[in-house]
Amino acid sequence: MSTYDVAVIGSGPGGYVAAIRCAQLGMKTAIIEKYSTKGGTCLNVGCIPSKALLDSSHHYEDAVKHFEEHGIELPGEVKLNLEKMMERKASVVEQTTKGIDFLMDKNKIDTFEGVGSFEDKTHIKIDLTDGDSKTIEAKHTIIATGSKPASLPFIDIDKERIITSTEALKLKKVPKHMLIIGGGVIGLELGQVYKRLGADVTVIEYMDRIIPTMDKAQSKELTKVMKKQKTKFAVSHKVTSVENTGDEVVVKATDKKDKEVEFKGDYCLVSVGRRPYTDGLNADKAGIKVNDKGQVEVNEHLQTAADNIYAIGDVVKGAMLAHKAEEEGVFVAETIAGQKPHIDYNLIPGVVYTWPEVASVGKTEEELKEAKVEYKSGQFPMRALGRSRASGDTDGFVKILSDKKTDEVLGVHMVGARVADLIAEAVVAMEYRASAEDIARMSHAHPTYAEAVKEAALAATDNRPLHT
Repeated sequence: MSTYDVAVIGSGPGGYVAAIRCAQLGMKTAIIEKYSTKGGTCLNVGCIPSKALLDSSHHYEDAVKHFEEHGIELPGEVKLNLEKMMERKASVVEQTTKGIDFLMDKNKIDTFEGVGSFEDKTHIKIDLTDGDSKTIEAKHTIIATGSKPASLPFIDIDKERIITSTEALKLKKVPKHMLIIGGGVIGLELGQVYKRLGADVTVIEYMDRIIPTMDKAQSKELTKVMKKQKTKFAVSHKVTSVENTGDEVVVKATDKKDKEVEFKGDYCLVSVGRRPYTDGLNADKAGIKVNDKGQVEVNEHLQTAADNIYAIGDVVKGAMLAHKAEEEGVFVAETIAGQKPHIDYNLIPGVVYTWPEVASVGKTEEELKEAKVEYKSGQFPMRALGRSRASGDTDGFVKILSDKKTDEVLGVHMVGARVADLIAEAVVAMEYRASAEDIARMSHAHPTYAEAVKEAALAATDNRPLHT
């Protein structure tokens, strides 16, 4: 029987990063993955393919709508080749997943393709893809089995017209009218992809606004911009039924006045979040507790009820984000090695990769009000930047919230071009407990989108932005 210091079940961003860090720390490491490619949801049917389609569709929309204003004249009509676009997406995914194989080899991590399940707290049975099975012994195990798309009890996901994000990433034709149930990150991103490619898109959201967990100002701005892009929204709508009638899908919902409303489209994307995935793990055999939400219960060290077994990423509580899982993977590896790592969950940024992008870190204005924290707010519009006017990306803003007494930055919320990258400046500042004045006094290159961060800090410090 093969023995290991650490076995990792699941090769998504949390799992493969945990395995690499364990190997770097001198531990003999194995990773178990039931699919033929590593990388989990993120690399195969999530972050990477969706960003590939977002970028491709953005190029297409620019060619159709914006090249002319830049003085670029094409010899003929711009045509969409969806098959080619999907081929490029698949190529990006293949290159990225092969990169994980390279990293496993480089770090001398043994890999097993199959389903891992506990026999007890130190033995894992692997039902290999080739039909064989074997058992390995692991001093420590890290559960990184991730999540699957969630649904509603009355919805039958047929994967043909009523689909999840997985199917939406490989459609063979552009929908005429895509209905999207759920106004969160995944629904908005994929909705924008197909809107750019020519589909009508209607987003049906239970809450009173889209991206409801983010700052209300961001929700308002993104709604305004996406409406300008001709996306339709039905917020405060509770979906009651979804039916595939053959060549169309009928969605029924009740609005905030309890009146029934009907929506019809040829595809319906169900995007109501994700659920932890622990199927087949036999957690109880190892003494691991799973709560009624399907999450593996862990303590502050991400340790389960079995003291040699840890769990990370989507399978435990917290935001279902690839970078959160990565941080937890490193955290657990270093904990096993006897180090004293830390994670500040307040400083895990959140991003929506629509265009304009949306990014946040720290507390929202609504959270500060609820906690009765006295704060200052400084906001600066992207349209006031020379760089934004030069690129034509004038939608959005940067908002900085700081403590009224100490001026410490408590939250930063952005909408605009490249804010997915800009948010890192805010994370660094907040990690070092910077004040708004600290950011305001730092030089930012001109002309850049990042100048909006400095200007928002000036607005929060003493209400003295320079360019508005």
